[in-house]
Amino acid sequence: MKRKTGQDPSITRHWRPATQAVRGGTARSEWGETSEALFLTSGYSYDCAADAAARFAGEQEGMTYSRLQNPTVEMLEQRIALLEGAQSCRTMATGMAAMTAALLCQLSSGDHVVAGRAAFGSCRWLVDTLLPKFGIATTTVDARDPDAFRAAIRPETKVFFFETPANPTMDVVDLQAVCGLARAHGITSVVDNAFATPALQRPLDFGADVVAYSATKMMDGQGRVLAGAVCGSEKFITETLLPFTRNTGPTLSAFNAWVVLKGLETLDLRIRRQSENALAVGRFLEARVARMLHPGLPSHPQHNLAMQQMSACGPIFAFEVAGRAQAHGLLDALALVDISNNIGDSRSLMTHPASTTHSGVAEDKRLEMGISEGMLRLNVGLEDVQDVIDDLDAALRAVGL
Repeated sequence: MKRKTGQDPSITRHWRPATQAVRGGTARSEWGETSEALFLTSGYSYDCAADAAARFAGEQEGMTYSRLQNPTVEMLEQRIALLEGAQSCRTMATGMAAMTAALLCQLSSGDHVVAGRAAFGSCRWLVDTLLPKFGIATTTVDARDPDAFRAAIRPETKVFFFETPANPTMDVVDLQAVCGLARAHGITSVVDNAFATPALQRPLDFGADVVAYSATKMMDGQGRVLAGAVCGSEKFITETLLPFTRNTGPTLSAFNAWVVLKGLETLDLRIRRQSENALAVGRFLEARVARMLHPGLPSHPQHNLAMQQMSACGPIFAFEVAGRAQAHGLLDALALVDISNNIGDSRSLMTHPASTTHSGVAEDKRLEMGISEGMLRLNVGLEDVQDVIDDLDAALRAVGL
C-alpha cells in the first residue's frame, strides 16, 4: 500500500497543493523507485486470452494500449486532477489538441457556441473556421461583460468557451458570473486556464464545468515538450471526452508526460517567483510605454476582479508601443530577452502577436480582439529581474522610448 499512496484518495485528499504537485498520483513499481517511472511501451501483454477479453470489456482492471492508458501518463492525469480539484483528467498531445477535443467531443451540427473574442490565434481559428465547417454556429463576444454572454444565448447554445486571462490582451473574465449563467441555462462552460494554471486560479471553484490546458506552458515551464490536458467531472471525462479521444487519438507520449510530471514539482515555486518578477517589470515599463495590460497592476481595468480570482497574476502580460515598426525595433534591440512566441518558460520571451501568434487572424478581427500593431506580449522568466529590466531599458532607449 505504501507504494501507491499517491493514488489513494483517502490520503491524497488531505494534501495541500504543493504536496500534490510533488507526490499526487504517484504509483511505484515493485522496484520502489522514488522518481516516477517512464513506461515507453505501446502495448501490454496478458496472462491469458480471457484476461485480454475481460480488459477490453471493462470487466478487469489493467491496460490495453497506450492510446488509451499508460502508467506514466496516468500518473500525470491524476496529479493534474488533484491540483485542479477535478474528479478526472485526460491529457493530450498538445494544448490545441486539448482545446479541440474539449469542444468537438460535446458538439454536433446545429449546436451553438458562445466564445470570448480575445483568444489565442489557434483558438479563434477553431471558433471562426473549424466549428462552422461542421455546422456548429459560433458567436464571439466581449468576455469581460457577462451580459454579452447572456444576450448571445440561443435555444441551441451548448458551450461557453473563453480564456482568462486572455491571450494576449489579458482580458479577465468574471468566472463566477459567466459560469453561473452557463449552469443556469444548461450550458457547459469550457475555460482555458493556461496563463494561470491551478497554482494561481482554479476555475472549477468558481463554477466552471471543464478546464483545458496547454501543459506546454507553465506546467512544463522550461520549453521542452508539448502537452495538453482537459479536466472535469468523472462523467464528462469518461462518457463524453474519452470516446472522442479513444477513437481520434490525440495521445500524449509517455516521455512528454514524464517531463511535465517533473515540471509540476516546481510549478508553485516557478510561477510565484515569475509573477513577482513580472510585476516588477510591469511597474518599470508602465511609465515608458503607451499602454500597459497587466492584471496585477491597479491600472488594469479589471485589476480588482483578477485579485479576487487569482492568487497572483502570472508571468505574462502585454503592452503597446507606437506601431509595428517600433515594436519590431524594440524586439531587435533585445540582448537578454529572446524573441519567441512561446510562453510559460523559465526564460524571458517576447513576441509581436500581430505578426506571429495571431498572424493568421484577419486584421479586422485582430482589432476587434484588441490586438494592435504596436502590441507586444512578454513572458518574464526566472532571470535576475534587474537584468531583465536593464535589457528592456536599453531596448526602449534604442527605439526612442
